[in-house]
Amino acid sequence: MKSTLLFLMLGLSLLVGSAFTVQAKWVVIGQKEASYGKDRDILKVRGNDVFKAIKIKVVDSGLDMTDFDIVFENGERMNVAIQKNFHQGEESRVIDLPGNRRRIDRLEFLYDTKGILRGKANVIVFGKK
Repeated sequence: MKSTLLFLMLGLSLLVGSAFTVQAKWVVIGQKEASYGKDRDILKVRGNDVFKAIKIKVVDSGLDMTDFDIVFENGERMNVAIQKNFHQGEESRVIDLPGNRRRIDRLEFLYDTKGILRGKANVIVFGKK
C-alpha cells in the first residue's frame, strides 16, 4: 500500500513539474537568399501558426540590414528598428510581437550584402510559439 501511494505521488509530482517546465520552441518560419548589393526582399510566411517572438539569423556571408517590417495576417504592420551589420552566423535580438501571439503574413527586409567573393547571405527567420 505504501509503495503504491509513493509511486502515485512520484508520478503526480513529475506530471505537475513537467507542466511548468515546458519551454516554447523556436522553429524555422522562412528563409531567403539575399541578392548582391542593396535590395528589398519579401518572405511570405506559410502555415497557420501563431508566434509570440521572432529572431533572425544570417548565414553563409555577412549582411547589412537597414530596415525590417513584419506584416501580420490582419494587415497591421510593425516596423522593427534593426539597423545591424550581421556577420556570418550572427543572430538578431529576440523581437517580441505585440499582443503576445500573432499570425504573420509576411516579412519585408531591406539590406545590403557584403563579401561577394564569399557567396550570398541567407537570412533565416525563427518563430517562437
